[in-house]
Amino acid sequence: MTQTRLDPTTFQPGAVVRVAACASMLVLAGTAAVLAALPFEGRFAPATGILVAVAVSAVMLDRIGAFHPHPRFGLGNAVTLARAGATAVFAGLALDPGLLASAAAGWAALGAAAVILAFDGVDGWLARRQELESAFGARFDMEVDALLILVLSALALGLGKAGPWVLAIGLMRYAFVGVGRLVPTLAAPLPASGRRRAVCALVIAVLALLLAPPLGPPVSTLLAAAALAALTASFAADVVWLLGAR
Repeated sequence: MTQTRLDPTTFQPGAVVRVAACASMLVLAGTAAVLAALPFEGRFAPATGILVAVAVSAVMLDRIGAFHPHPRFGLGNAVTLARAGATAVFAGLALDPGLLASAAAGWAALGAAAVILAFDGVDGWLARRQELESAFGARFDMEVDALLILVLSALALGLGKAGPWVLAIGLMRYAFVGVGRLVPTLAAPLPASGRRRAVCALVIAVLALLLAPPLGPPVSTLLAAAALAALTASFAADVVWLLGAR
């Protein structure tokens, strides 16, 4: 999705950026508190989780002032930001998957992932209800989904639910963007697609399901392979459309 840069002479985003900054600080504080409460063996995993949360907030603050054409931050963006914080916690867990070795921890992680997935549809609904839809909000939501898929893919590998190839699920979006920088045709904007949204939700649901303690190979491997196949087919359809549109 393309983003139309706003004219700073007619739109003053300062108030929105300040609210977004306050929301970011709250999410960062909550993320840090959760990571500090988890019994990580070392400091690298929680530090990585905090770094992910900081990076997401920094990019969000850099973009919202120029691409959010509304005088309010909006509950939709707040929900997306909260999902980003939860994703950052999972990033820490992906580097120390041993914390999920017990059945109780595994089920708790599955429940948390299910909540993140459930709220994936809430942010867009809130934006529409408040009439605060924007290209920024849609892109922010999409990037948080992509990050969540990458983190859950890494966690599936760390838990032994699938082989190293499962990382292809999380890296595919970033590979597509990277190729688009080399092949401008593939960087062209894509039309809104229900198929794309459905596949994204399906992939997140499958990766979240892999957190279930009883689920292991070969069933978990087959489920991950099915998610990879669905995502590959979706990206292939987009590539075909972009080449045809040229």
